[in-house]
Order: sequence, then C-alpha cells, then structure tokens
Amino acid sequence: MSDAAARKRAFQRSVQKRFKEIDEELRGRHKKHLDALLGISKAEIDAISPGTTDLETYNKLIAVVSEATRKNVAIADLRQTIKDMGSVAIEIAKKVNGLMP
Repeated sequence: MSDAAARKRAFQRSVQKRFKEIDEELRGRHKKHLDALLGISKAEIDAISPGTTDLETYNKLIAVVSEATRKNVAIADLRQTIKDMGSVAIEIAKKVNGLMP
C-alpha cells in the first residue's frame, strides 16, 4: 500500500470516528435529563401535589423530554415547552439537575 493510500485510509477512519462522536453527542443532548427523570419515584411525584394528574403530567413530561432528545431540541426550547405544560411539570422537571433553572 502506498503512503497516499495509507493516509487516505487513516483520514477516512478519523472522519468516520468523528461522525460517530457527533451522532452520539447529538443523540445524547437531553439523554441525561431523560435518565434522571425516569429515576424519579412515584412518591417524589406524589409529594409535589397529591393527585392523579401528577403522574399523568410526569408521563407527558417523559414523552416531551424523550422527543426533545430524539430531535436534538435546544434546552431553551425544551424549558419553554415544560413551562407551557404548567406548574406541576415545572416542579417535576426541577427535580432533574439542569433541566429547569
């Protein structure tokens, strides 16, 4: 194999590696928030304001953060969506470090 061919192969490998890194970065932007959200217990949710709507809001919040992760939504846009969901969603989201200020 010539030096030029070896350099070309090395370059192609480094480009493929970088593509993979970028893809993982984009897919994982809100993954840490989603993982933390999924770790909140039912007791923590119920403590916000006892009632069945909290669990429903929690489930919707999971869907919103999951979709934001999938679509690589900016944190500011995600936070606005959570605010639009109301006070219970905001209080649940505050239990996740970095999700809501």
